[in-house]
Amino acid sequence: MNRTTPSPKTVPVIKQRDDEALVEELYDGPSKSQRKRDMTALQKLGEELVAQPRDRLLRVPMPENLMDAIKEAQDIRDHEGKRRQLQYVGKLMRSVDPEPIRAALDTWKGTSKAETAALHALERWRERLLADDEALQKLTAQHTAALNPDTLRELRTAIRMARKEQKESKPPKHFRELFQILKTIIQDD
Repeated sequence: MNRTTPSPKTVPVIKQRDDEALVEELYDGPSKSQRKRDMTALQKLGEELVAQPRDRLLRVPMPENLMDAIKEAQDIRDHEGKRRQLQYVGKLMRSVDPEPIRAALDTWKGTSKAETAALHALERWRERLLADDEALQKLTAQHTAALNPDTLRELRTAIRMARKEQKESKPPKHFRELFQILKTIIQDD
């Protein structure tokens, strides 16, 4: 066995570049995984459109070829055929600005991010009021303008009755009523 080691002359010498230049040279956009996530999100958006009634679809700003593909997908009953058509809809969605379509779907669902955040804040207030008596003092301090004596009395009654419901494992009638009272107080302020 004749082993030869390479001489120093035959080993290629690689120049060191600074890292920024190398990154700029190699980076050419989002990663393959990110592009795939984006395409999947667009396909899911297309699936939501296919699930909508045709009269609603007419109100969505989209090119005619996308509208035709969506209508065709609605008509297909074969599982595999529908899957392929949905992929085609997803492909067409890549050439469209998805934001107006998302906005239209969000308005139909009745949910926007701000509305959802406001509802979560109301739920947190309700939980605090049921858990701690001091939460009522904090609420009255923050929303003095919206709390007249009648509303405050109604709020205290709803809190007391909701606690009783929870303790006795009864249906949450007053629990829901408390949410509605909080909603009027916080929205009026």
